[in-house]
Amino acid sequence: MEVLNFEREGKKIYGELYLPAGDGPFPTVIMAHGFDGQCAHNRPYAEIFAQNGIAAYIFDFIGGGNDIQSDGATTEMSVLTEAADMVVVLDGLAALDKIDNKNIFLAGQSQGGFVASYIAGTQPERVRGLVAIFPAYVLQDDARKRMEGRELPETEEIMGLLLGKIYAEDATSFDIYDVIKNYPGPALLIHGTADQLVPIDYSRRAVEVFPSAELVEIEGAGHGFDRADEDRAINLSLEFVKENLL
Repeated sequence: MEVLNFEREGKKIYGELYLPAGDGPFPTVIMAHGFDGQCAHNRPYAEIFAQNGIAAYIFDFIGGGNDIQSDGATTEMSVLTEAADMVVVLDGLAALDKIDNKNIFLAGQSQGGFVASYIAGTQPERVRGLVAIFPAYVLQDDARKRMEGRELPETEEIMGLLLGKIYAEDATSFDIYDVIKNYPGPALLIHGTADQLVPIDYSRRAVEVFPSAELVEIEGAGHGFDRADEDRAINLSLEFVKENLL
């Protein structure tokens, strides 16, 4: 593993690049963490990918959580600022000799899965495939409910994270289902049937909207998998990438 940082508007994006043995260029998975997460949550995926000939890049969003190693305040973070971060990462990695830029996959857990889906729908020609693990497509409805009948405060604590108005404003400025219908490439969604935070019906709807998607339902799993279910999700993700290489 090597630390590889990028920068957006003067702010550092901390990241870790996991390369397989050899010279490359390697197919690559860029994987995003969830709300108030950090790249460490994605290390088990990155390590398995690299052991199987696939490069992986995991990173902390700017302002993406309380324990991140990137710059930025959580009050300045939204799904659209996170999308901008991920595009900077995509640009930076695609320029590297060891990265096969015809085989770049996007992946993410929870809000990271939402952001990866957004980029797939807005820049489809750059994304070979998409893996969304319990993607937080619910977050737009959640934001609308918080905005109902009241003025948004300048800052507000949600699930232990201090957010600015931009979070809800950006979240409600578009419809993710209108975006993902524009991604014709292969997509894999993995979601637990007992997810209380992001009900699985959001992924069931998404798999009908994506032109070419599969949903794997993990029976009894919640939001965040135990070790056995995470191992299954890692293996499903790995096989999906292998099957969809150009």
